[in-house]
Amino acid sequence: MILNEKKLSGKTVFTGKIFDIEVDEVEISGGRKSVRECVRHRGGAAVFLVEKDKVLLVKQFRYLYGKEVLEIPAGKLEKGEDSLIAAKRELEEETGYVADELVPMLKIYPSPGYTDEVIHIYFAKKFHRSKQKLDDGEYLNVFRLDIEEVIKMVESAEICDSKTVVALYKYISEKE
Repeated sequence: MILNEKKLSGKTVFTGKIFDIEVDEVEISGGRKSVRECVRHRGGAAVFLVEKDKVLLVKQFRYLYGKEVLEIPAGKLEKGEDSLIAAKRELEEETGYVADELVPMLKIYPSPGYTDEVIHIYFAKKFHRSKQKLDDGEYLNVFRLDIEEVIKMVESAEICDSKTVVALYKYISEKE
């Protein structure tokens, strides 16, 4: 069976600063029609940094979950921005670390059922400390936690952020 969907028509129903929402009519396998609600997102970039067996994490309040979330530094791409540039910018803004060398680690589709968002995750090979440069209205705390502690926090569901979990396990698998 060929798996494919063809867009027949579409309408933008919301335009925002971070994403747009489109409702598309599509033709699916077998010639039937269906509707797709699509969150169009510019994507994001994140950095996994380990210094002396300590993982660099940030904790910030995430409104939609109603609580503080511990995660690797990350942020959204500006329109047309290269993900490497965004990763370097977000790392410095959020943590005060400057990346001298970032290498692509992996990319993830956080929720492919309704959004085209792609998060590009980089590994910080070389870095140095500088000054944090938080955006206006951005409040977060920076932590450096032992990698074993981070693993336990993932296993106990204290850390649930997908980009952080995936990057952690990718890092562990490459060290073995």
